[in-house]
Amino acid sequence: MKINVKVITRSAKEEVVEQAGGYTVRVRAAPQDGKANEAVVRLLARHFGVPKSAVSIVRGFTVRNKIVEIRAG
Repeated sequence: MKINVKVITRSAKEEVVEQAGGYTVRVRAAPQDGKANEAVVRLLARHFGVPKSAVSIVRGFTVRNKIVEIRAG
């Protein structure tokens, strides 16, 4: 399945919140060297109970709004 994700970086806590039309993911990491994207993948994998390899960013590698694909484990 593909989901819309809004990423908030440099947050005080890490969480995944379901919103109308998608998800908001808060990560502590700064948006440098792909660290925020790695944190997003890790959090979404934990949230959906799938391995990290089943989560991939399809669109939006360098922007706040992303489309993420989650494949069944």
